[in-house]
Amino acid sequence: MPIILPQNLPAAEALEQENIFVMPETRALSQNIRPLRIVVVNLMPTKIATETQLARLLANTPLQVELTFVHTGSHISKNTPQSHLNAFYTTFESIRRQRFDGMIITGAPVEQILFEQVDYWDELCEIMEFSKTNVWSTLHVCWGAQAGLYYHFGIDKQPLSQKMFGVFPHHVLRSSIPLVRGFDEVFFAPHSRHTGICEQQAASCSALRILAKSEQAGSFLLSTDSGRQIFVTGHPEYDKLTLDGEYRRDLQKGIPIEIPQNYYIDNNPEKGINFCWRSHAHLLYSNWLNYYVYQQTPYDLESNAFFNHSIP
Repeated sequence: MPIILPQNLPAAEALEQENIFVMPETRALSQNIRPLRIVVVNLMPTKIATETQLARLLANTPLQVELTFVHTGSHISKNTPQSHLNAFYTTFESIRRQRFDGMIITGAPVEQILFEQVDYWDELCEIMEFSKTNVWSTLHVCWGAQAGLYYHFGIDKQPLSQKMFGVFPHHVLRSSIPLVRGFDEVFFAPHSRHTGICEQQAASCSALRILAKSEQAGSFLLSTDSGRQIFVTGHPEYDKLTLDGEYRRDLQKGIPIEIPQNYYIDNNPEKGINFCWRSHAHLLYSNWLNYYVYQQTPYDLESNAFFNHSIP
């Protein structure tokens, strides 16, 4: 089934070139199918690239998915044209009375700033509180995972001695959990961050289960028992060239940066990239959509008893 994207969104053309079935909103309205409503809180500076990355993964299932993109109203984006935001994004204020099957909260390049000092922190807290009652399952990614773990469970982030940068092997710890169904016992995923979560606090939190972990990168997949809150500390959605772009950008700016680990063939940027995480990225997102959203959320979101509450 197709993914439903706003008319003329740049991601649509990119995905169609990859032979991914993209359906415009106008055609979707003529079909007697209720698509899964997924809201993406896109905090990344490279919003257009992130739209394509997430849409690619969400489209790789038999389910019809309708995406709504949200940007924070309390922060002015410096890297995405305002015209793009006006055309394809909305704000939390305009959706706060709506209900969604799923939510994705992306990463953001603010991990070295205290949570409370991030200019849109109060708004993000409102969104995360909203997700507890108006969203069936929320997927938090990278800094979004750190923010969610801190907000919901008080788990601190910690500075790293050097940037966690590269593609790292991870071990599945709970193979019976649907989120990792079909995963190899060892799989790879990219990381690009200067902070990590407090592993001791995460391990001792009774509300959380650690599903996959890396000896180098730490806990990678965490979830509540219900699966209504899921946390991914890395960037499985990254394209083949994303880390390469970050590496070369920092080199050009004169910022000290190590070669991303386990990324280039023979650790040589001139030999090409070992793209070894794509299949598990697709599997992670399809498992989330299938087992934690589609098979759990009601057909009529408004009539379900779980959602029978007043919306502020």
